[in-house]
Amino acid sequence: MNKKVILGILISVVLVYLSIRGINLQDVFRDLQRIQFSYVISFIILIMLMQWLRSYRWGVMLQPMEKIDQLSLFSVTSVGFLAIASIPARIGELARPYLISKRSSIKMSSALGTILVERIFDSFTVLAIAIIILFFTDLPPWMIKSSIIFFLLALVMFCFIIFLILRRDAALKLINGILRKLPGKFAHKIDELIHHFIDGFQIITNIKLFLYLFFLSALIWLVDVLAIYMLLESFGFGLPIMASFVLMIILIVGIAIPTAPGYIGNWHFACVLALSLFGLAKAEALSFALVYHFLSMIIVVVLGVAFLPFNKFSIPDMKNQINNITKS
Repeated sequence: MNKKVILGILISVVLVYLSIRGINLQDVFRDLQRIQFSYVISFIILIMLMQWLRSYRWGVMLQPMEKIDQLSLFSVTSVGFLAIASIPARIGELARPYLISKRSSIKMSSALGTILVERIFDSFTVLAIAIIILFFTDLPPWMIKSSIIFFLLALVMFCFIIFLILRRDAALKLINGILRKLPGKFAHKIDELIHHFIDGFQIITNIKLFLYLFFLSALIWLVDVLAIYMLLESFGFGLPIMASFVLMIILIVGIAIPTAPGYIGNWHFACVLALSLFGLAKAEALSFALVYHFLSMIIVVVLGVAFLPFNKFSIPDMKNQINNITKS
């Protein structure tokens, strides 16, 4: 078994233990019985809307290379998120670029470039939300420091991408200088891969689309916050909507940690940690985490399985595609 997979499983086990330690499970079951299903339905609708918005935004990013119909984008996105949740070691992140390359003329490496841009837009948007929250609530020092670190990392990556786009010739000259020190055949493969990868950043050169993507990114995460708030309301905790913002931010950081498939452990621990900042009892926070995780994974699985027959997907084929994109 892959060492990263084993490490991920061990981390999940530790986080599950930390999440349930000192909890009376009868209290958790009692809290689960309080759920108001009208709010749950609203939560499900909002999560599906968020998925649709994600696929639409990705289509905007791909548009400079090829315009993809929305049904195909939603289909590929659904299967892609199923792969992310079910395949360990973050290998599932490659599923969407792989699948869209099979349904269009877009190179997988170029599509992978748009995924990186997507992550940067998400990082900047969430960090902007975190900064705004600082003015309305007192966050713990570790969360403030973490936000600053993530912001700096995102800023460095963003500046690097801007450099690649605006000074493409200079960037390629620098890269070629490094590649000349490598074996000829190997250097040629990397050179072609980098050219395709840079194509995925074309969206940044269009200011209108660039601003539109920021708007879409903000809308996506605000819908997510509203979905979390609806689910919190289903338990009748009476927490302010600020709790939903904080929970979203901590959860994003939490699920970035490689663990077992399905974010088991880190999802629950992040929810318990976030809600504890608002005085919620650990048993209540865990009951919410269990429902939040279960519903989110069910939606991902149902959508992914529903569209899987229309997207031929296998891990060996995806790995072969990764190898093929570097060939001349």
